[in-house]
Amino acid sequence: MAILLALITVCSTALGGTLALRSRDSMHLLLGLSGGLLLGLAAFDLIPEVFELNTATLGKVPTVMVLLVLGFLTLHILERVSGAHEPAESDYADDHEHAHNLSAGLVGASAMVVHVFLDGVALGLAFQVSNALGAAVAIAVVVHAFTDGLNTVALLVNTGNWKRKSAYLLGVDGIARLSGAALGTYIAISDVLLGSYLAVFAGMLIYLATSHILPEAHSKHPSRLTLLSTVLGVVIMFTIVNYTAH
Repeated sequence: MAILLALITVCSTALGGTLALRSRDSMHLLLGLSGGLLLGLAAFDLIPEVFELNTATLGKVPTVMVLLVLGFLTLHILERVSGAHEPAESDYADDHEHAHNLSAGLVGASAMVVHVFLDGVALGLAFQVSNALGAAVAIAVVVHAFTDGLNTVALLVNTGNWKRKSAYLLGVDGIARLSGAALGTYIAISDVLLGSYLAVFAGMLIYLATSHILPEAHSKHPSRLTLLSTVLGVVIMFTIVNYTAH
């Protein structure tokens, strides 16, 4: 099941990359919805689950919360160093005023391959806990796989022969996501380690939602509709979690 759903996320990434080459007049609404879905998944499903899987503490602080912050900071540091996940719209505005050079664009886009591989692993591991958690994680991975496609193209738009490079890296992203899902499905892992990994993953989702997807959504269209779409995403995930309780 995880590998099948990973195929859907591959299609989502490809769709995002394709639309990055076209008009994105309504993209802010979808990005706002995506950010809300990711926040809802982390708050309503992943974080409660990791507390059940791993009850250890580090000093007086639950270990899973330390790992959540570690996941947030790790992705933040990697993206600052590599230039990955530069807001998609920034590379299309004002004659590419935020242009990246060839090496920066390739490093940033290549760093996303590792990121999507870990997405796939999290998807496979989530199904080891329950089908309900796996389905919830799949929804979040699908929606932010879409933005991964957008940003893979955006990071390369100012490099030489960027359309061919974009198509190549979108293909590599797809292979990485499927490989991660296969690994996560078939490896044996204890509840403690599984809870630890999902805690790190939750921190990464919170980072993606708050530091990347939502700022992108509001960068060109800071409208009330964008804000409402974010709230709608949170409500949708709340409803999904309640009706698929495990």
